[in-house]
Amino acid sequence: MIIHREETYLRKEMEALQLKRLKETVERVYNKVPFYQDQFKERNLSPESIQSIEDLKKLPFTKKKALRDNYPYGLFAVDMKDIVRIHASSGTSGKPTVVAYTQNDIENWASIVARAIAIAGGEPDGVFQNAYGYGLFTGGLGIHYGAEKLGMATVPISGGNTERQITVIEDFKPTVIAGTPSYILKVAEEMSAQGQNPRESSLKFGIFGAEPWSEEMRKLLEESLNIKACDIYGLSEVMGPGVAMECHEAQDGLHIAEDHFIVEVINPDTLEPVPDGEEGELVFTSLTKEAFPVIRYRTGDIASITREKCKCGRTTTRMSRVKGRIDDMLIIRGVNVFPSEIEHYLIQMDEIAPHYQVQLKRNDNLDIVELHVEITERIYEQVNRNMDHESIALIKKAVQHSMKNHCLVSMNVKVLSPKSIPRSDGKAIRVIDRREEALLV
Repeated sequence: MIIHREETYLRKEMEALQLKRLKETVERVYNKVPFYQDQFKERNLSPESIQSIEDLKKLPFTKKKALRDNYPYGLFAVDMKDIVRIHASSGTSGKPTVVAYTQNDIENWASIVARAIAIAGGEPDGVFQNAYGYGLFTGGLGIHYGAEKLGMATVPISGGNTERQITVIEDFKPTVIAGTPSYILKVAEEMSAQGQNPRESSLKFGIFGAEPWSEEMRKLLEESLNIKACDIYGLSEVMGPGVAMECHEAQDGLHIAEDHFIVEVINPDTLEPVPDGEEGELVFTSLTKEAFPVIRYRTGDIASITREKCKCGRTTTRMSRVKGRIDDMLIIRGVNVFPSEIEHYLIQMDEIAPHYQVQLKRNDNLDIVELHVEITERIYEQVNRNMDHESIALIKKAVQHSMKNHCLVSMNVKVLSPKSIPRSDGKAIRVIDRREEALLV
């Protein structure tokens, strides 16, 4: 087991290091980034205002809107000659968010991710299959350089091409695989469909993230592949993958790389801090980034934190699994529902496959939730592939009852045959909002 010294700091040691690096970061953005300089001056703040970790709360929040308003390079804190890489989001809800890295940032990032992979069970003599997408998305390259930094033989297979993924598992004998949980489950299902037993592969550990996933999905992945499945957290605005990592020993919260990031949890409505253990919006401040430092970045992700020592021996603050994003939260007739909550209860039903999709519609100004689910191959054969069989009606009724009972929302359930819901090679598309379409009719 590899544990770095920084992962076992006493709280006062960590806070002393954080304060030193926070002061350096604040001075950097104040001198180099007009956006932050204006924000600070509006509040009569300067770098000298930061004399303790608590003083961080004096500083303004940064929202994604600031990245879009300053697109593409307005928030960079170094000259272009010092930037060696640029990443960007997909920009599906507006202009993409653009982030940059100096050579030192790249090296720090690789070290952070190497540490994360080790936390999840990776070892230098292993083979690492990276099924995250390469390109502008930070996942592929971020994970790649971390695996290499750890000393693992890294297979840059990227996402998609399931047949090739299976061939690599068979022939290259990887010990760790990384990707979105929904896609890796698809790989396991395809292996089974081909008559192979995915439990008998060389894989020992899985590193999964980039989409919210439930404890039930973890159990399913672990049972399907005979691995330890661990959650990784990160976002491009803060760094990329590796901001936090779940240890394989406890699987009880994700260890935050606190020597590089300060975490806060706030009430997203009041913007006030919430107590440890209470859910709220994650807020991160970077401490070592040169090209693109962020101050109190509101992630939109809902989670909680604990500062208790983990049984793995690490003392770093841990965050819970992300429950969902504020933007992803469904508000149906006054009731708040996250897709991960729907998944949590669906996967507990033996008749239902772990694939679903929520479609939001509107009828006479009333929001309607249509939940699409699939029956398993076993049930499909039992009903002789007859989707009008009376058993299907009973399954539909059971799903509706579960959603109403646990999620407190009435849903129109459509029970589909296996593999009817589109699979993704990256992030699963769990919610489709068709409410605007009703307004156009």
